[in-house]
Amino acid sequence: MKKKLNATGKTNINEEHDTLNNAAALITANKNLAFQIADKEKRAAELVIANAELAFQNQEKENRAAELIIANAELAFQNQEKENRAAELIIANAELAFQNHEKENRAAELIVANAELLFQNQEKEKRAAELVIANAELLFQNQEKEKRAAELVTANAELLFQNQEKEKRAAELVTANAELLFQNQEKEKRAAELLIINKELESFTFISSHDLQEPLRKIQAFSNRILTEEYSNLSEKGKYYFERSQHSALHMQNLINDLLAYSRTTETERKFEYADLNKIVKEVMAALKEELQQKNATIEMPELGKAYIIPFQFKQLLQNLIGNSLKFTKPELPPHIYIESNYIKNENDNMLKFPMPVDYCHISVSDNGIGFDLQYKDKIFEIFQKLLDKKDYEGTGIGLTIVRKIVENHNGFITATSELNKGATFDIYIPAVPV
Repeated sequence: MKKKLNATGKTNINEEHDTLNNAAALITANKNLAFQIADKEKRAAELVIANAELAFQNQEKENRAAELIIANAELAFQNQEKENRAAELIIANAELAFQNHEKENRAAELIVANAELLFQNQEKEKRAAELVIANAELLFQNQEKEKRAAELVTANAELLFQNQEKEKRAAELVTANAELLFQNQEKEKRAAELLIINKELESFTFISSHDLQEPLRKIQAFSNRILTEEYSNLSEKGKYYFERSQHSALHMQNLINDLLAYSRTTETERKFEYADLNKIVKEVMAALKEELQQKNATIEMPELGKAYIIPFQFKQLLQNLIGNSLKFTKPELPPHIYIESNYIKNENDNMLKFPMPVDYCHISVSDNGIGFDLQYKDKIFEIFQKLLDKKDYEGTGIGLTIVRKIVENHNGFITATSELNKGATFDIYIPAVPV
């Protein structure tokens, strides 16, 4: 009986021991399950944190995915063991299957969220790039505004300066107007005085042409009578004195004629017209026919065309220049005079600086005479100026002065170029149109 009890007792002890082992195994399994559940909750919490911290989660997801694969493998093994350990694990497995399903749903949602997040990141990058461009444009616009503001400050300063200058100019204009009024009054006085002088000049011209010429003509008439009737009765010294007197009378007549010609160039009435220069030169050649023949001179000229001139004054001008060329010749060389005319456009690159903004007519008269030293190129136009000994070359010293005065009457200018014994050239420039 005792043995049976012992046997029974041992049997019970073994059963209790098995029960304890099973309970311990179940506790361990439950602990493992609890640990797994807690671990899963931690993963879920980490997943929540990962969703909040998406930039960090993208890297962590790969780590968690690897851990999840291992966890799933361990879970499959544990599920198999749990089926062996306890029936209660079936419910846990069912719950775990549900949780896994939920995780898959969360994973799928996470994939969608990741795709959306990637799209949003790309959109953000685009917006960021657009923002960079917009900021650059805004910076440029701000800089341009600052420049415009600086320019506006400068413009305002310049405007203030200009206004001050305008006020000064206005004050100066008032002063200038007062001066102009005074000058106009003075000009009116001078004009009245000039009228008186012109009348006196007309009187002088009349006296020169009549009162002075009359006794001179009588002197010449009586000289001619002495020359024809009493010349043979004169001594050699008397003949010399008589010839000098006759020569002086002729010189005085030429001087009076030149002074009359010069006074006519100052007359206010100037009738301009387009005249044929060829015709005028031919008229001059006809007037100087005897001198041309005596000197065996030639005048060469191409087609000269027309010019806007005062015809009778320009005839006097050409007659003086040609007469000058006939006077100052080389004894051994017949005079050769070349006359040409051309049209010059008044352009910026023109070497000549014309005083008026119009086109010009250029007339030049050249000869092969004795010429003159170029240092006297301005002096030769002064009245009564003679560069050579009057014993060798007769003249009054007014001819070129008349030429320059006539050119000035035409609103033009004249220049002379020459070398000793190499001839001379006179260049005349007058406006080609009315001014």
